[in-house]
Amino acid sequence: MSQNQGYVLAIDAGTGSGRAVIFDAEGRQVAVGQEEWSHLSDPQFPGSMAFDCEANWALLCRCIKKALGEAKLKASDIRAVSATSMREGIVLYSKDGSELWACANVDSRAAEEVRALQANTPDLEKDAYRISGQTFALGAIPRLKWIEKHLPQVYEQTDKMSMLSDWMLARLSGVIASDPSNAGTTGIFSLETRDWCPDIAARAGIKNTIFPPVVETGTPIGDVTAKASEETGLATGTPVIMGGGDVQFGALGLGVSRPGQAAVLGGTFWQEVVNMGSAKTDPEMRIRVNPHVVPGVSQAEGIAFMVGMTTRWFRDAFCQEEQRVAQERGLDVYELLEAMSSAVPVGAGGILPVFTDVMNYGSWYHAAPSLLNLSLDANTCGKAEIFRALQENAAIVANENLRLAANMADVELDEIVFAGGASKGKLWCQILSDATGMPVKVPEVTEATAFAAGLAAWVGIGVYGSLMEAADKTVRWKRRYTPDLANHALYGEITEKWRTAYAAQRALVDQNITRSMWKAPGL
Repeated sequence: MSQNQGYVLAIDAGTGSGRAVIFDAEGRQVAVGQEEWSHLSDPQFPGSMAFDCEANWALLCRCIKKALGEAKLKASDIRAVSATSMREGIVLYSKDGSELWACANVDSRAAEEVRALQANTPDLEKDAYRISGQTFALGAIPRLKWIEKHLPQVYEQTDKMSMLSDWMLARLSGVIASDPSNAGTTGIFSLETRDWCPDIAARAGIKNTIFPPVVETGTPIGDVTAKASEETGLATGTPVIMGGGDVQFGALGLGVSRPGQAAVLGGTFWQEVVNMGSAKTDPEMRIRVNPHVVPGVSQAEGIAFMVGMTTRWFRDAFCQEEQRVAQERGLDVYELLEAMSSAVPVGAGGILPVFTDVMNYGSWYHAAPSLLNLSLDANTCGKAEIFRALQENAAIVANENLRLAANMADVELDEIVFAGGASKGKLWCQILSDATGMPVKVPEVTEATAFAAGLAAWVGIGVYGSLMEAADKTVRWKRRYTPDLANHALYGEITEKWRTAYAAQRALVDQNITRSMWKAPGL
């Protein structure tokens, strides 16, 4: 098929790296160019994390040329290009379309602005959440207020705002537009209409004229310009197709495109998403709600913080010997750690990890990282037991978030798709199935975000009729897991203990005895 139909390119701006990935029409990855990047912190502004448009565009151009070279393709072999990115990152433009300012998703400089908004407009955050599914924690409103105060010239010159995925497409085509899935994370967007909500901006006292046209994912918005062709090596006139946010694209790339379907995306953070066919939000503001890339579908989302980082910390702090042995045997060290922890019974001898909490979007903070119930017996409280406890805890929190999201969405779950780096671990997949009490499916393509951006490009040129059809025809399954119901019952008992322990640990943060692992800006 690919020889007859050519190839598409997906550009992916992640938190830690940029990459360009080439796919054929059957969804198979042909080549990738990738480089790590870092975001700029200004010591004048604690929490700042700026996005360097010039340097990062040059990096992405190198990635595109590398992918084309690796695939040994001509520019004309690429039939269309689309993009995906970390959500929440925004770019501000002047009237001539040049970038004035940009930040990455992890930028948290606007804590004072969050507090001021909550004090001066006490009903705004709740009203904005009801319409948009977002709070101030990750949204654009506090950042725009920060710019208005600290960079007034930038604020005055701002003519348009877009998301980072939109920015890449604007660089390619000269057209500034936004898609619902990523624009929805600003908190200035309606889940119901899938369009901007300028009234929210006006109530916050920020410009309500800076929003670009909204275009659904998979829709052509323009063509690669001569300037972009020279920079990237792509052919002038190549169709540029609207992209989307990384988590929603990730779900699509796992076949999670319809209401009632659910996925766990297991990376540095674990996202638990439940699809819903309505714009419903949570009266208690515990769960985030985002527009899906699929029209008419929203996603209730829980976020488990630092899961991948926690296991990386454990590896780097305590497992030098296992890393040496894994290198000698040609194994991934996590494979070796799983082999060790697979011999540990359910419950890991009672060890209770305290890292990420269940989602509470309206008052979002965590306890201090800790491990409870450690003993001094190295035979029952060693590396294998602690690693098993970390795996079990991730699955327990994922189950808590999935249940919270499903209950809010009024959805009955019957299976879970599991993807991301964590899904490579066969034991972790089984633990997730046991903890949730549901079958777990792992797709062949577990890094699904760029894959789905490639599907959007194919949809944009008519090879597939819709995003759902594209996913249905290309997503293939690698492994399936069935829950052990006896283990599921044990995990229910462990979950009750963990809830009580976590509440007590969070109270120590409230008393300024321990330090929170993370707090939302303004708390």
